[in-house]
Amino acid sequence: MVDVHNKSTRSYNMSQIKGRDTKPEWIVRKYLHRNGLRYSLHNSSLPGKPDLCLRKYRTVIFINGCFWHGHKNCKYFKLPETRKSWWERKIGETVKRDKINITELKKMKWNCILVWECELKPEFKEITLEYLLVNVKNNKTNCNEEK
Repeated sequence: MVDVHNKSTRSYNMSQIKGRDTKPEWIVRKYLHRNGLRYSLHNSSLPGKPDLCLRKYRTVIFINGCFWHGHKNCKYFKLPETRKSWWERKIGETVKRDKINITELKKMKWNCILVWECELKPEFKEITLEYLLVNVKNNKTNCNEEK
């Protein structure tokens, strides 16, 4: 399929995609704060700079975009038809890096929780956030699970 935008418009659109303070991050942050949990953001001393770090619970939370982190079997993850091999390599490297970071964090005895963008859509948001709260308070991890 041919791109509907010219090169400069596509370049501008892609430059506006943020890596921090995204809507899914804000949803999780507001919920946790409202429920009395305090956290730090993007802790650069930990592998992968987790989106949220809850020291009291020795837990980190990654909030991943389905497209950028290659969420398997997700309707929001579809490789673009153009430059397919380039996108496969790019997203594949991100997935590999995510696995390495989680492994390192577990070696350091951190609990890791992974929240996918699609799990914060309106129909799943409440269940996901309650599940997240319970896992944080019980020091459980869900980074081994394929969702």
